[in-house]
Amino acid sequence: MEQNKELRQAWDFVEHTGTSIFLTGKAGTGKTTFLKMVKEHSSKRMIIVAPTGVAAINAGGVTIHSFFQLPLSPYVPGTKFQDKFDFGKERRRIIRTLDMLVIDEISMVRSDLLDAVDMILRRYRDRTRPFGGVQLLMIGDLQQLTPVVTPQDEVILRAYYDTPYFFGSKALQQISYVTIQLTQVYRQQDQTFINILNHIRDGH
Repeated sequence: MEQNKELRQAWDFVEHTGTSIFLTGKAGTGKTTFLKMVKEHSSKRMIIVAPTGVAAINAGGVTIHSFFQLPLSPYVPGTKFQDKFDFGKERRRIIRTLDMLVIDEISMVRSDLLDAVDMILRRYRDRTRPFGGVQLLMIGDLQQLTPVVTPQDEVILRAYYDTPYFFGSKALQQISYVTIQLTQVYRQQDQTFINILNHIRDGH
């Protein structure tokens, strides 16, 4: 990491600020390695979530829906989940003492799901601040997996959101977050193969 200024910058934002971060970069640039390093070495209290079970296992976390006890149906801004979604004492303690929420594979997270997370964090923390004042570390590549939106979901969501992607979240638009793009490929050293992968990623 000492040799990579982008990774060092990302670490400084994670460890020494409360600023939220979108960490992106093509495959093999160190996103997963950085997540492991944050998990092992950061002094912050965090939980790691991801949109699918496979992504959650790979990240060493849990799914967004399971941790925040969210229904699979679209979230309409302004909706309040009451008794049915009450948390146990331990879950409430974790949320109240949280410094940072890490979301892996953020490209798959729909804008309404991020707003549902915001609603719950505000409920158990600071109601006046987006995400209850929790720092976000969002990791992913917008040129890889996209959010799943069924035709039925789209009918509901298009009245509230311009885009299904995470950056359409009403709560996220209320905070200043930095975007850090990793550019150095570590996983492959064969430049010809790297070029082929990049062409596939860009649809060429």
